[in-house]
Formats: sequence, structure tokens, C-alpha cells
Amino acid sequence: MAVRRLWPVPVYALTLLGAVLTTIFNATREPWIPAAAALYILAATNRRPVVSLAAGLGSGVVAVTITAINTGTFSGMPLDILAFVTLVMVATWAVGRWVDARRTYAQRSAQQLAHSMVSDERLRIARELHDIVAHSMSLIAVKAGIANHIADQRPSEARDALRVIEQTSRDTLNDMRRMLGVLRSDSPDLAPAPGLSGLPELAERARTAGVDVTMTAPSISLPTGLEMSVYRIVQEALTNVVKHAGPVPCSVDVSASDGLVRVSVVDSGRGSGTPGSGHGLIGMRERVIMYGGQFTAGPLPSGGFAVSASLPYASAPP
Repeated sequence: MAVRRLWPVPVYALTLLGAVLTTIFNATREPWIPAAAALYILAATNRRPVVSLAAGLGSGVVAVTITAINTGTFSGMPLDILAFVTLVMVATWAVGRWVDARRTYAQRSAQQLAHSMVSDERLRIARELHDIVAHSMSLIAVKAGIANHIADQRPSEARDALRVIEQTSRDTLNDMRRMLGVLRSDSPDLAPAPGLSGLPELAERARTAGVDVTMTAPSISLPTGLEMSVYRIVQEALTNVVKHAGPVPCSVDVSASDGLVRVSVVDSGRGSGTPGSGHGLIGMRERVIMYGGQFTAGPLPSGGFAVSASLPYASAPP
């Protein structure tokens, strides 16, 4: 099998030669069978149609010739024998080309699937990195600005801001290490995925940046992937509040009922400060769409910005 795929033309030539020799020495009653086998080998393994077609013509000539030798009918070969041999050669060539086409299609499909899986994995990694880094860097930037502004007048508050920066930096570094550890291993249990139990910590981090967060969240267990999506949506929404709205009141409400998880994050900031086409909003929308849910985000008429998402969990993937 491997030899014929590596050297189809030499294998074809040797098989055809064997067909001629078996005919000369009367070693077979059906001399066209080796010729058909030789043609199939080349048609099924050679990617150049011209070569396989030429081989088909050559095999046909050889098959007719050795059949004539075997039957002793050079001058008057019956038309039914000629038609039968020709039909066998054409059918053999067609089957060989079909097998080659199917093999090529399967290889291309496998390559496309692998490429799609790599692209999906890159997107997932990019989304996770964005969710981890963007939230923490926004908080660090806010606290660094505060520390720089009040360093001379209120050094104790500046030191508090620096402590928040230090702790946030350490937490972010640990999160990235855990994520990289999961990516480098086949084990799914290296680090627990963030979920509903981590929402209070998100609220506390936002409060350290000056955002007055009020949060309500259920104490229930949901599919792991769904919990992580809810966590990331709340995380990104609070990150946008910190970056664009500033130290304002913000309400976070997470509820689960009737097979839906509903997430609402509303602030009373400037309203139009959050861009509608940023990567964060795109990531949130993608997470919701993945579960067949609904997502809206935009400024409120009375001022402020609202993020709303509903994700079905009755048939949510784990």
C-alpha cells in the first residue's frame, strides 16, 4: 500500500509487465485482470489526470493485445470481447479517479477542520487574555492616576492605591499563569474556572476603583461554561464602567429562572462614554450568542450605560 502510493508509476509499469508475462507463459485465464489492476493503482494514486488517462489508454491497448494473444484472435477479435475489455478498463479508471477524488476531499476536509479548530482556539485564548488583562489593567491605570495625583497631599491614600496596584498585579499574574498552565496540559482540572462565586470579588475590585457597586447574584450551581461566561460578562461590563464612567453608582443584577440566566449591569455615568464596537463588547456578545441568548448594550436616555444579557441554561454546554 505504501509502496504504490510513493511510486505509483513504477508499480504500474511492473504490474503491467507482469500482466504481459503471465499471458506469454499462459499463467492466467483472464489476462485483462492484471492490466486493470495496474490501471487502478495509477488512477487512484496519481494526482495528474493526464498521466492517469494516458495510463488508461496504454492499459487498454495492452489488455486488448494480451487478450488477443491469449485467444489467438489477432485478425478477428469478437466485438463483444473488445467491448467488454474496453468497458472494464474505462470503469477501472473511473473508479480509481473517484477513489483519488474522495481521498483528496477527505484530506482537505481534515485540513480545514484543523484550521478551524486552531482559529477557534486562538479566538478563545485572545478572549480570555483580554478578559483577564483588560479588567486588571484598567483598575491599575485608575489607581496609578489617583496615586500620582494625591502623592504629595495625601500620601497615606497614595500608599493604599499602590497596595491595590500591587495586589491586582499579583492576582492578574496568577490568573495568567493558571490559564497558561491549562493550555500547556491536557488535564481539565488544573485550575477552577471562574464562576458565580467569584462575582463578589469583581464587585470589590470595582469598588477599590471608586465605583459604588451594588450586586445581587444567586447562590446556585450552573454548567461550568455558562458560569464562566456570566462571570466574564460582568467582569467586562465593570471594566467598562471603571474605564469610561468613572466613580459612579453601578448596579449589577444576576438572576436565574425559567431556564434563563439574566445579567444586567447599569451605571449612571456619562452614558455615551463606552464605545459600541470595542473588543470587550464584541467578546460579551460572542459569549451570549454561543449559548443562543440575547445581548444588548448602549447608553440610557437618562444618562448612564446599560449592559443586558440573557443566556438559556436548560441545554447549555458544560
